[in-house]
Amino acid sequence: MLRHLHIQNYALISRLDIDFESGFSVMTGETGAGKSIILGALALVLGARADSKSITDGEDKCIIEAEFDEGIIRRELYRNGKSRSFVDDGVVTLQELKALANRLIDIHSQHANLLIENADFQLEVVDAVASNAQLLADYEAQYARYIEAVQALEALQNLAKKSQQDADYIQYRYQLLNEAGLEAGEMEQLEQEHYQLSHAEEIRAALQLAVEAISGEQGSAIEALRVCRLGEAASELQERIDSARIELQDVAEEAERRMNGIEMDPLRLQWVEERIDTLNGLMHKFAVDNLEQLIATRDELAEQVNRMDSFDFDIQQAQKKVDTEQQALQQLADGLTKSRQAVVKPICQRLETDLKRLGVAHAKVAIELTPTPDFTPRGRDEVQILFAANLNQSLRAVSEVASGGEISRLMLCVKAMIASTKGLPTIIFDEIDTGVSGEIAGQMAAIMREMAEHRQIIAITHLPQIAAQGTHHYKVYKADTATRTETHISRLNDEERVTEIASMLSGKNATEAAISTAKEMVKGK
Repeated sequence: MLRHLHIQNYALISRLDIDFESGFSVMTGETGAGKSIILGALALVLGARADSKSITDGEDKCIIEAEFDEGIIRRELYRNGKSRSFVDDGVVTLQELKALANRLIDIHSQHANLLIENADFQLEVVDAVASNAQLLADYEAQYARYIEAVQALEALQNLAKKSQQDADYIQYRYQLLNEAGLEAGEMEQLEQEHYQLSHAEEIRAALQLAVEAISGEQGSAIEALRVCRLGEAASELQERIDSARIELQDVAEEAERRMNGIEMDPLRLQWVEERIDTLNGLMHKFAVDNLEQLIATRDELAEQVNRMDSFDFDIQQAQKKVDTEQQALQQLADGLTKSRQAVVKPICQRLETDLKRLGVAHAKVAIELTPTPDFTPRGRDEVQILFAANLNQSLRAVSEVASGGEISRLMLCVKAMIASTKGLPTIIFDEIDTGVSGEIAGQMAAIMREMAEHRQIIAITHLPQIAAQGTHHYKVYKADTATRTETHISRLNDEERVTEIASMLSGKNATEAAISTAKEMVKGK
């Protein structure tokens, strides 16, 4: 439950601190006193959209802090539009803050009455009464798996369709590269061979010259080294000369072998040149820089060709996956439908009973469960609450037949019904009494008092019949300082409370009769 609220530099509030109690509390104050400001500050600390215009004029930031049994939540809003959120002094994201707040408190503002006309809210009501939280969680998890399987199947089908459209082109490109017989390193080998073939005569002449210089019959290097004898005085140098002679002999022999192996082969040269042209042409056609990239392109095309051949099998397997996930999802959807059908009658009976208690003597409520054509994130059911307030009136959608006062009463009955199932520790009603008065207002207050037996209820009201029913009474008011008008809140004692209720009955200057009536109202709660 909400224990304490601290507001600093928010709108007309310079500083406000107020403690709250368990049970049923009421909050009153003249129109414009600042009740909405306090509620807005509380909404801000619970994750509502921040607006730097809410910061008090002349201040750089505002701070709102709410203390619950479960911990302390703080929101800081800065003049530059930025804000920070804290839980027990630890920084949290706005999404984390909202998730926590949704488990702690429910603020029912006047416009929230319109929720009763919303199909999603009506479905939430049915699920709350049916205690479907775990079944819904299981369904939502299975729904995600089903959607994932459907998307995977559709992706495969789209890819298969596109591949089929491109199949001839892909096959043509693959065959072009595959028939080329590409081999890694081939271009380097061809270029070397091309150089040798195109310069065969020059290379042969050069080798011939080297052989003659090394081992020719006249003035050869080998012969010169052979006759060179230095004697014992230069034995080390002699060893090097002998070693050089042997090496030169080996070089001469290798050069001669290579020279004899060189042949003039115009046909081979022509083939090499054509092969090089073919490879260069393919690289240009496929927009790659080298043979390795061309081979990689061939392999990628081969994979696409193989994938096209396997699409039928892959699609078949993906369809089986969809069927399996759909069957599991259908079982959970059936479970949801069954659980919802089981609570339709009790919900209608409970709402009719409470509405008659609130003065709608001929209230009739029905709930239609209609199957949806396909799975939705919350099952396969559409829910519509039908309502009739008058005798012999046909049941129709709430938005079509209910007045503002009837919607307020119906919404209170709904909140009272689902409060215990949701387990919310705190509910704030902001003028849920719109459109009602007199004895009906007293009955609404009685329902809120009953709700407060198991949770904290705070009602913001203009009706004395409701204000008198509260266990704790808070008054919101404005006061002028030398420089500004400020909003304040105070907890009323018994005497102050009677005065406030009397003012609500007869105006600002309460009459003796109004004071007497207020005393009786407070005493009779």
